[in-house]
Amino acid sequence: MTTEAKVGAFVLGCFSVLAFTLIYLINAQLGVHAIPYRTYLRYAGGLEPGTTVLFGGIDVGKVTAVRPAAADPTRIEILLEVKEHTPLNEKSVAKLGLVSVMSGAALSITTGSNDAKRLVPGSTIPSQEAASLDEITGKMAVVADNANGLITEARGELQGISEDARTVLANLNSVTGPPNQRKIRDLLDNVDAMLATERPKIDRLTDQLNTLSQHADETIQNVNGAVSDVREPVRKDLAELQDTLLQTKRLLADMQVLVKANDYKIDDTIENLRTATENLDDLTESVKQRPWSLIRIKQPEDRKVPK
Repeated sequence: MTTEAKVGAFVLGCFSVLAFTLIYLINAQLGVHAIPYRTYLRYAGGLEPGTTVLFGGIDVGKVTAVRPAAADPTRIEILLEVKEHTPLNEKSVAKLGLVSVMSGAALSITTGSNDAKRLVPGSTIPSQEAASLDEITGKMAVVADNANGLITEARGELQGISEDARTVLANLNSVTGPPNQRKIRDLLDNVDAMLATERPKIDRLTDQLNTLSQHADETIQNVNGAVSDVREPVRKDLAELQDTLLQTKRLLADMQVLVKANDYKIDDTIENLRTATENLDDLTESVKQRPWSLIRIKQPEDRKVPK
């Protein structure tokens, strides 16, 4: 085989590989089914056809159209297509986002909830408005104005604080100046002289306090000994009193038993006393009516009147 034939075969092989690759890519592109959805925003800065659609930060599709809504021109209608089996649900929220800090705008969709119902193709994705650049700029201007006011106030307060600090330093200088230092030195000298004069008295007072504390310790020990000596007889007396109370309790219990045992006899005695009392009452009444009955059985006859 000549060199020209080899080169021709090599070129044909390269063309075959390139054609196979193009066919594979075309089939792969045509094999991906895109599902259409739509959403609405008040501000769609940077969104245009071909803008990336992110689902939880993952590239799942493209924006196909950005236009004012026909029913409400104050809202921007955004048409998009996402890959098949993308789990968009009723809790998913579409909003204006960024792929990265250095890249352009993107349409970001949150993952929502696994328990929420899946969105059918062609339905509307709930949206959330993002702050526009103008709003952010306005807020930053307000913050800058407030910061300027705070800085002005802080400068005034710092000036007042610095003036107060200067006053305090001046007072400290006057307090720690030579006149006050001499006064403090004189005061310390007087204190040293007074301590030197009164030290013997303080020593004598200290000795007396020590002696008094020793006597107090001896007195406390004597009291403790006396209490210990008295405690034992008192304890014995208490023990004897306890025994006496126990004996008294037993005696009362025996008396209760005796009274319960002779209860019927006491009733008979009371009944006999009642009968004797009634008989005595009858006798007394009889003596009052017939006193002669004490010496005679029969009443004497009446005396006859002499003729």
